[in-house]
Amino acid sequence: MVPVKHFGLFQFKEEVSESQIESCFQEMNSMVGKVPGLLEVLHGPYMGSEGLNDGFSHGFIMTFDSAETLEAYLPHPEHQRVKEIVLPCLERVLVFDFTI
Repeated sequence: MVPVKHFGLFQFKEEVSESQIESCFQEMNSMVGKVPGLLEVLHGPYMGSEGLNDGFSHGFIMTFDSAETLEAYLPHPEHQRVKEIVLPCLERVLVFDFTI
């Protein structure tokens, strides 16, 4: 199996607090062990000085053990539950999948 990276950028709504942002990422992290094939979730705020983040304030990278488990994750009930928490906090989101 070839691991797949599920990379995303978030622009949170102005009214979303730091504690709400942290809660969103805690919920995302909680999927490890509940969603088959999801190996790791890494996340953090934008820290660059280039200013090329186009308003996106946070990024994440999820590692799946295969393209098949990534595809199974998309409709998975746990993913749907977390989306219901995270999406209302977002102004914009960008997601990109790739293999190494």
